[in-house]
Amino acid sequence: MYLFIKRLIDIAFSITVLVLLLPLFVPLIILLRLTGEGEIFYYQKRIGWHNRYFHIIKFATMLKNSPNMLTGSITVKNDPRLTPMGKFLRKTKLNELPQILNVLKGDMSFVGPRPLVDATFNAYPAEMRDKIYASKPGITGIGSIVFRDEESLISNAKLPPHQFYSAYIAPYKGELELWYNKRKSLAVDAVIFFATVWVVVFPSSNIIYNIFKDLPLRPDFVYAQSVEKIMAQ
Repeated sequence: MYLFIKRLIDIAFSITVLVLLLPLFVPLIILLRLTGEGEIFYYQKRIGWHNRYFHIIKFATMLKNSPNMLTGSITVKNDPRLTPMGKFLRKTKLNELPQILNVLKGDMSFVGPRPLVDATFNAYPAEMRDKIYASKPGITGIGSIVFRDEESLISNAKLPPHQFYSAYIAPYKGELELWYNKRKSLAVDAVIFFATVWVVVFPSSNIIYNIFKDLPLRPDFVYAQSVEKIMAQ
């Protein structure tokens, strides 16, 4: 029943949002066509529900050859591969809006674990990979809220980006997504959705920990020890 009601909500909400955002989409599409490399949408193969592939849709923010440049699948703060328009879209999260089409198609939901590319998905501990996408991937989720500063964390790390992601971010993000799979409900989805809006307005807020008292704690000291251990090797 939960999945059926959630799907009805996704369809109704995505249609409503698309209609409301049409006046915003038109100027963004025009600006994207006239700037950067003229690309409007970016399609990328991601891992979805039950580990099946689908193509996510976003507004283009990076150079077309960006997957083969610099840090590859990982984006850092002030990434030089970003187009001028792309920097604005990422900062405001407007680049995520076309994913509403993925929701309407049924590839995604509004709330769920973020869909990843193979490289970042494989950074999850092996025992987590078969469990993460027991839920349909979402535009936002508990991992997205907690790691909204992911690009800054990676940029400020002393380790190479992929090594830092595997040692620091992936294990805890996996714990968060497994927490969601155990706790998912329409009420939890509603809270996560509105918490997402809240942290966009107030980026430094820790509201999600105040709401969900049983969230796995962010073990910064453990991560610091892990980083030091890897650097010493």
